[in-house]
Amino acid sequence: MAGIWAGALLVSSAGGWFVTRLVLRLASRSRDAGRRRTGHGPVLLERLSVSDGPEGEGAQIVLRGGTWIGVLERLAVTGSLLVGVPEGVAVVVAVKGLGRYPELRENPGASERFVIGTLASLLWSAVVGLAVTRLLL
Repeated sequence: MAGIWAGALLVSSAGGWFVTRLVLRLASRSRDAGRRRTGHGPVLLERLSVSDGPEGEGAQIVLRGGTWIGVLERLAVTGSLLVGVPEGVAVVVAVKGLGRYPELRENPGASERFVIGTLASLLWSAVVGLAVTRLLL
């Protein structure tokens, strides 16, 4: 059973990265994704007045570290479902939202990227966790 759990956690964390990237890429192709690009380099020096889209430079700068946060988020969500504590998902969502609130409030592109990426990541990890839980019953 430990091997199945380890496999589920691996599929959730690694597979979720691909799923989230795909969803973000598809979202950036939508007609309402922002087109504004800035040349600020590695630090966003001003508040974005319009969204530069979920794949925009501003969103990526503001949400630095998102890849690692997403991996940890997927591990926590899948793990909590595997051990039978679905309330853990609510804790992950709350901690993630509160931790990113200052950046999200100031940057519409970052907010868009955060919501899209978080939902894709949470859905993937929940599907993996629930599928493996059903498999083990």
